[in-house]
Amino acid sequence: QVQFAESGGTLAQPGGSLTLSCAASGLVLHDYAIGWFRQAPGKEREGVSCISASDSSTVYADSVKGRFTISKDNAKSTVYLQMNSLEPEDTAVYYCAANLMRRRCDTPLRGYEYDYWGQGTQVTVSS
Repeated sequence: QVQFAESGGTLAQPGGSLTLSCAASGLVLHDYAIGWFRQAPGKEREGVSCISASDSSTVYADSVKGRFTISKDNAKSTVYLQMNSLEPEDTAVYYCAANLMRRRCDTPLRGYEYDYWGQGTQVTVSS
């Protein structure tokens, strides 16, 4: 059974940093492109970042480019999202998922290509 478990979300101040973790089980992490998505109250789900299966190439949404960094540790079956210079607009529930249609990330991230969604982790950016 494939499962993703997100963690690391919390209350952070504007300008602060957080690192989210996405622990995968039931699949071989390096065989899949893994994406991070977020959904704020009353808004549609937004693709944030993706890391490709083989070459670990990455893509980012324009809204987070230069502030967020995605990485992975295949040995730990974990994908990370380092978030710097946080803004109130980053407030959302963050999810990770595996791309079942392509091994190399493409932008914009298309939610319908992804499956095995985790329960999400809440990030709140507020002073």
